[in-house]
Amino acid sequence: MDPIARIDELRDAIRHHEERYYVHNDPEITDDVFDALVKELEALEAEHPDLVTPDSPTQRVAGRPVEGFETSQHLVPMLSLDNAYNEEELREFDERVRKGSGPGNATSIDYVAELKIDGLSIALTYEHGVLTRGVTRGDGVRGEDVTSNVRVIRALPLRLHGGPLSRIEVRGEIYLPRREFERVNREREDQGEPPFANARNSAAGTIRTLDPALVSRRRLSAYVYELVTPGLRERQRHSETLEALRSWRLPVEPNWHRCRGLDELLAFCHEWQDRRQSLEFETDGVVIKVDDLGLRQRLGATAKFPRWALAFKFPAQQATTILRKIEVNVGRTGAVTPYAVLEPVKLAGSTISMATLHNAEDIGRKDLREGDRVLIEKGGDVIPKVVKAMLPHPDGSEPWRMPTTCPACGSALQRDEEEVVWRCPNSSCPVRIRRGLEHFASRSAMNIEGLGESLIDQLIDRGLVHDFADLYRLDAAALEDLVVTPRDPRSEKARARKLGKVGRNVVEQIDRSRKNDLSRLLYGLGIRHVGEKAAATLARHFRHIDALMETSVDGLQQAPEIGPVVAASVHAFAAEPRNRELIRRLKEAGVNVTSLVAERAEGEGPLAGKTFVLTGTLASMTRDEATAAIERLGGKVAGSVSRKTSYLVAGADAGSKLDKARSLGVQTLTEEEFRALIMN
Repeated sequence: MDPIARIDELRDAIRHHEERYYVHNDPEITDDVFDALVKELEALEAEHPDLVTPDSPTQRVAGRPVEGFETSQHLVPMLSLDNAYNEEELREFDERVRKGSGPGNATSIDYVAELKIDGLSIALTYEHGVLTRGVTRGDGVRGEDVTSNVRVIRALPLRLHGGPLSRIEVRGEIYLPRREFERVNREREDQGEPPFANARNSAAGTIRTLDPALVSRRRLSAYVYELVTPGLRERQRHSETLEALRSWRLPVEPNWHRCRGLDELLAFCHEWQDRRQSLEFETDGVVIKVDDLGLRQRLGATAKFPRWALAFKFPAQQATTILRKIEVNVGRTGAVTPYAVLEPVKLAGSTISMATLHNAEDIGRKDLREGDRVLIEKGGDVIPKVVKAMLPHPDGSEPWRMPTTCPACGSALQRDEEEVVWRCPNSSCPVRIRRGLEHFASRSAMNIEGLGESLIDQLIDRGLVHDFADLYRLDAAALEDLVVTPRDPRSEKARARKLGKVGRNVVEQIDRSRKNDLSRLLYGLGIRHVGEKAAATLARHFRHIDALMETSVDGLQQAPEIGPVVAASVHAFAAEPRNRELIRRLKEAGVNVTSLVAERAEGEGPLAGKTFVLTGTLASMTRDEATAAIERLGGKVAGSVSRKTSYLVAGADAGSKLDKARSLGVQTLTEEEFRALIMN
């Protein structure tokens, strides 16, 4: 097939399936089939880079974090909504609207009722049908330009389907679906980070993250609910606008309803107060809007709120139950987090038997004791939390005390002076190792393909792997009985061949990982506070893991951009005897422990003394790959353009950095020119 036609066909198919999955929650194909379509498109675009367009599904994620967010002004101020907390206040709102409707005062008003999504407000700009800007609400007049992060939200189309070609602004809400919120919090607890209190906090924190790749992994979603375009009056009713937005393939929450009068409006609110737990997102109420756009204009707005809209808030959902026991959970980075084991109780449509307790200080502040009758509440209607104990305490109860040793391995727990979290320092702790192996094998760390959650569980359960070093003792025969192909209709002989091939592939991936740079190993070890950037910095500066392990806290801070927190964490890791034994066994297994990038003497290489800034999307490589190439040749990569910048590498859809480079007279390289420079 002609590559142009096939690329167009693939883009249309991917957009269709993104909409089915992320908007309608009704996928038509499996994840594997969807991934195959994306990979085929990526391969074709790599072969034909001149055919890559900014609205292609492959161009959602930028390769490296941005440096910070600029602010942008909204086309029309984003006002807040006034709230109603009971039926009487809703009746008063309806009376005000009817009185303001004009001569004769209407006896009944048509409203549109929409479920209030508990997320982060966003203003999206489309020009010529293409998404060009995403801005947070901010102070209502100006917000943060988070376009790079908005582009990775697959529920939002990069190009409208049949929409207007003029510049339009669409308002909406970015949220984290319940299932993804629970997954993100599990991962945060495994990594020793405090869980998000609710999905709204999670969505708000994620959209302001400077790394679009991280935003993509969080799997945010979105719904739109308003079209704001001064002078564009093609529709007379808000309900017609919602239908138009949906026809342009924008995600519109499907449960909205046009209510004829107050009685229908009240019925809608009461219905969803009971049904809200069936939704994929958190909601704490209903947004009520006058349907007639002309009437909206006559009603106007106060300095804070539109007079034609209101948020009806649902009451909080609480219950009381018995706190049976307080137990602790150990995460990947060793964080030991207490949680409550409860007498099962029905709350908000589900049975609650456990709740988060955050940390020992929070338990002490609330004076929670085993056996207490406690008041629980769903924070954000998702996370069950213990609000307080219902006094008096049971006779004979005692204040709870945090354990002093790890419940899994017996290591003495540690706590930094400035923190409230207690941690197990043993990286080979059996509970830590399960999550730690997933991180160790991840793409950003040792990149061991095929070593997924299921296989890791089996390796641990069979006693084949107790720490990272044990991976390098595995052979294909050991894996054949572990890798399972469910419902495989083929013969046992064919199945054995399949398992043997899978086992060999995993072993080959493990063997290949021995040659990784030291930076990947440092990141894979899961040392607290050591992310990808810090791991790369430490590897380049110390060059060998032995030098790193023997350096003092002060010495560690001599590495560029390594502060006291990271230095103290690395030193604590090195001081733990079990960790030192792990490093010895990794070296014995042939795992590389030197920096390949740092083998070149400082100031040496064809790009020595040159500073590069990358902007836009590169078709033939990721930004990480481009950065690695520059550093291997002795150059340096900076995040922002200045007079000290030697070259700006401008990929597709380059932003404001390109304009700044031109104004400063900085030499600009196209992707082809950059590739020629690093290949020579």
